[in-house]
Amino acid sequence: MNYWKLIRIMAAYILLISAPPASLAVDIETLLMPGEVISGHAKFESDCSSCHTRFSKNTQTRLCLDCHEKVDADITARDGFHGRIVKDGDTCKQCHSEHLGRGADIVRLNPATFNHNDTDFLLQGKHRSTSCSACHDSDEPYRNAPSDCKSCHGKQDPHKGKLGETCADCHTPKSWDQVKFDHDKTDFRLQGKHADTACDACHINERYARTPVACNSCHALDDVHNGANGQKCSDCHNQSDWSKSRFDHTRETKFPLKGLHKDINCKACHTKSVKEALPHKDCISCHKNDDRHHGRYGKTCQSCHTEAGWARSNFNHDIKTDFALKGGHQELTCSACHSGNLSSEKLSGNCIDCHRNDDVHKGQEGKQCARCHSAAGWGENIVFDHDVTHFPLLGLHATAPCEECHVSAAFRDAPGDCISCHRNDDAHEAMLGEACHQCHNPNSWAIWDFDHSEQTRFALDGSHENLRCIQCHNKPSPANLNLSTQCNACHRQDDVHKGQFGSNCSRCHTNEDFQDVQINY
Repeated sequence: MNYWKLIRIMAAYILLISAPPASLAVDIETLLMPGEVISGHAKFESDCSSCHTRFSKNTQTRLCLDCHEKVDADITARDGFHGRIVKDGDTCKQCHSEHLGRGADIVRLNPATFNHNDTDFLLQGKHRSTSCSACHDSDEPYRNAPSDCKSCHGKQDPHKGKLGETCADCHTPKSWDQVKFDHDKTDFRLQGKHADTACDACHINERYARTPVACNSCHALDDVHNGANGQKCSDCHNQSDWSKSRFDHTRETKFPLKGLHKDINCKACHTKSVKEALPHKDCISCHKNDDRHHGRYGKTCQSCHTEAGWARSNFNHDIKTDFALKGGHQELTCSACHSGNLSSEKLSGNCIDCHRNDDVHKGQEGKQCARCHSAAGWGENIVFDHDVTHFPLLGLHATAPCEECHVSAAFRDAPGDCISCHRNDDAHEAMLGEACHQCHNPNSWAIWDFDHSEQTRFALDGSHENLRCIQCHNKPSPANLNLSTQCNACHRQDDVHKGQFGSNCSRCHTNEDFQDVQINY
């Protein structure tokens, strides 16, 4: 048996036999206590009935709650820490033991393991990493810690209390910078760029009441029109981007913005205030400096150009004129042909009118260039029938390049005789004259045909039949070959008569043999 418990029993017995009857009950209860109560309950230690009812343990919890009224209220309202964890039938002593001494901790609260979710204040966001002492004063019960934002964050309030004390209407425990205030519930919905705008950009010095909602109130400095177009910015601009205008130029004006006009700055055309003057609608009023034709093609730019760009022309030359642009003409600039004023200039459509300086034939082939050339190019797909000239192309001439005979584009200057081109090819070295065609033909030099008996006045017969040409034609001859047919012309050295019988050898001799003499009188 416990030593001290034995002492208490013996003391109670002595008191029982010696004490007056009136104080006997109280002294016995005090002597029989299992231990001292905590310092907070010390004033009730001599009066056990404050916490206990004799012979009834069931009433003890009720007596505890009668003193701890706030805890009792929490349990009744199912609120607070005790209201959340206490279930029907639970007793106080299940968690809180007494008579453990003056310094005993009967609350037994461990901040490190305490589940704050059992309270009315859930730890969310930044509160989870906040130390207990930041909210709970060490000299105050935990339940006395305030749960409103202002009590802890009043000094951090950038609004200086001008927006009230219900910070949670806009902010969350995650971060002060994350605002959840629904501005759409006000008279000014935050749309476009306004949704990302800082509050103090409009609410200067924390002024929230009577904040102006007119665009010009905030954006007067952004007005590039300097008030020239009025103060109703919303007529043209939206909240997404100042640079984008929602003004319907087609509907509101008689000048629809198409092509490059869509992206052009308003001031490019509206050089003056719209209240002061409106720009002219004709092209030349704005684009006079862009006119590369310098007024030569008139002022109706739209006849050729569109809003897609100056470089593109929609003028259909093939349909609107008598001169279809084909081949190389398709890539020409207008000014290549139209060098004068379009309204007074009249072009014939004849090639030579534009290409006189390009005529390499120097006018020899006439003015109808299209007979040989096409619009594809001077050197492309040339069509010319050489057979209609005085020199038809036969044999090897048909495959010869033009420049073989035509050393220049002055084609008519080319000679038509063989020797002019083939002088270096003349194996006879001009001894047979220059009329090559009498023996040769265009098919080949090696193919030749010449009948001396038929084509000359001197038939080759007898001993003459097997002679080589050079034996008689042994000197260069002029263009027209003309050799003497007299025997003496070739056989003067063979004349044993030394000319005594004249130059007509055929009176005595024959072609078969000089030794065969037949005197004919």
